[in-house]
Amino acid sequence: MQRLVMSYRAIPSGSPVRLAKRTSNLFRARTATDAPGLDTSGLTGVIAVDPDARTADVQGMCTYEDLVDATLPHGLTPLVVPQLRTITLGGAVTGLGIESTSWRNGLPHESVLELDVLTGGGEVVTADAARRHPDLFRAFANSYGTLGYATRLRIALEPVGRTVSLRHVRFHDIDTLVATIGDIVDAGEYEGESVDYLDGVVFSADESYLVLGRRSDEPGPTSDYTGRRIFYRSIQHDGPRPTRDTLTTLDYLWRWDTDWFWCSRAFGAQRPLVRRLWPRRWLRSSVYWKLVALDRRFGVADRLETRRGRPPRERVVQDVELPLATTADFLRWFLREVPIEPIWLCPLRLRDDRPWTLYPLAPGETYVNVGFWSTVPADPGEGPGATNRRIEEQVSALGGHKSLYSEAFYDEQTFWRHYGGAGYAAVKERYDPDHRLPNLYAKAVQGA
Repeated sequence: MQRLVMSYRAIPSGSPVRLAKRTSNLFRARTATDAPGLDTSGLTGVIAVDPDARTADVQGMCTYEDLVDATLPHGLTPLVVPQLRTITLGGAVTGLGIESTSWRNGLPHESVLELDVLTGGGEVVTADAARRHPDLFRAFANSYGTLGYATRLRIALEPVGRTVSLRHVRFHDIDTLVATIGDIVDAGEYEGESVDYLDGVVFSADESYLVLGRRSDEPGPTSDYTGRRIFYRSIQHDGPRPTRDTLTTLDYLWRWDTDWFWCSRAFGAQRPLVRRLWPRRWLRSSVYWKLVALDRRFGVADRLETRRGRPPRERVVQDVELPLATTADFLRWFLREVPIEPIWLCPLRLRDDRPWTLYPLAPGETYVNVGFWSTVPADPGEGPGATNRRIEEQVSALGGHKSLYSEAFYDEQTFWRHYGGAGYAAVKERYDPDHRLPNLYAKAVQGA
């Protein structure tokens, strides 16, 4: 901890404060800087797991891969385990992670019991929901390091089984798909069988699936999607009844990581010959992210487009949350207007009965996270981010919000209307009075 505080104080006044880390799961450009970064090298572990209390004390830069490795031997996992191995606990809490338990467990920050934060003022404070700095506690989610950095978090855990039994349910129209999501969230079951995990994939307007998971300790064989077999392809079928599958709990948690959902196909990793030659240890999201970083650094994809006589493509890498009531409308619009498939769906409902300062989803209401990650043809006459801007407008019109891990194009007034406004300004002034850290608009939209 002392190393982190000293590192913070060593950053010159007026220079941007950033983490000195070699990996990231963010997809937005940042302005270059020569200033040293915060040294977080001592904040990457699990401090303790209490199986009886079902809690864990975890350092802020600990990855979920390491966290799960520490909790799973006790038959426990975090209430929400985001899809990618190298997402850190602090990153998921300050940046809103999500997964297939979010329909019953909310978002990662809702499982936090208390946290230590290195604030913009350079001091470490402990915050919780009731007694100690509750304003910082409720504003920390979605603040993306603009109020401070989590150094330690105490989180709740839940019991899990040895395996997860899956049913892949096909739908031929979007309305029935979305209505079924609502029914499952309300009832906690589908056709008489309990549901513990719920997400889905849309391939087209007439082919979509819900993946229903149930915790199990039943013995028997399990499938392996960490090598040649590809998970998202396994859920597709033509029959009228659900198909079934079983994964170990560990493999279920990382089922999307092996192929970065389906984005590994951009690197050829799903072609049979390439798949056979690609080392298994390199079939993981952190490797694909490094390839993306190299492409962005050297402009490989843009150069190829130029050689073909085409303008650079626009990156559309986004997750948005829509109220259940408007999800079908958004999906129909998206399938008609944006040439990206498949699309990931993940329902969520807040556990808390109060909204959170910087991401005011309504308590008691079901939302659906819609994730889409690819590129689209760019029209030079429309200006930068044209498709992303249209998506932002459509999401706002349908009462939704957009996650801020990727590019955002809002004007400042619209941004603050969606992301905290006066509430954020008050907390910012208290915990970062000298404005050492950028504000949320500067970081999320302007690339500070």
